[in-house]
Amino acid sequence: MKNSHPKLSTEAFARIVEQAIARIPEELRKRMENILISVKQQPSTEMLEEMGLAPDEPLFGIYWGVPLTERSLADPPLYPDTIFIFQQPLEAFCTSREELLEEIEITVVHEIAHLLGFNEADLEALGYG
Repeated sequence: MKNSHPKLSTEAFARIVEQAIARIPEELRKRMENILISVKQQPSTEMLEEMGLAPDEPLFGIYWGVPLTERSLADPPLYPDTIFIFQQPLEAFCTSREELLEEIEITVVHEIAHLLGFNEADLEALGYG
């Protein structure tokens, strides 16, 4: 049997993003209060360039903002911190709704980690290495 890739409406995908966020450990979820979660179909050329990725490389999500470890109290951020989740690359990678849910959860946790200044060892300690 051939594996298929989920193709969801924007609304259905957004509901899965909400479910994935609900699965994130409370200690991380409570740090997301001032973060905007935005679902986009795919990353912009600017985002891919910022990440040093080629236009055809998949990107599931990106944290767009200034990490807490690099912030100055004198210079508050000009824009709200945003985690972008990219629907098309995630759907192309995943073969089931459950896998999509898991991949979105992992993606959001990794992007929160960038906000908090976590490294890979910190993520592994949380079970997301």
